[in-house]
Amino acid sequence: MTELTAAEQDQLDAAAFRRLLKHLDANKDVQNIDLMILAGFCRNCLSKWYKSAADDAGIDVSDMEARERVYGMPYSEWKANHQPKATPDQLAAFEARQHKET
Repeated sequence: MTELTAAEQDQLDAAAFRRLLKHLDANKDVQNIDLMILAGFCRNCLSKWYKSAADDAGIDVSDMEARERVYGMPYSEWKANHQPKATPDQLAAFEARQHKET
């Protein structure tokens, strides 16, 4: 593998993150709870990681701004238009995963 500079690595990491956001935006039917069940993270986790990175860099980004970056719209709008209530099966699967991780 080619030895990358820190700047090149950052460029590739940023491009991959933008592609992930674009993929999630194109697949709004994939619910956060399903992501949590399958992968252990969701869009909310990404927004928290984004906010944490901003804090570490000394960049002023609010929680809501971080969520809007990840969701591509205000969180309240995304939630109202794209997030139905979790089903009993989803909640049970999520709970089972939580117990498996501890």
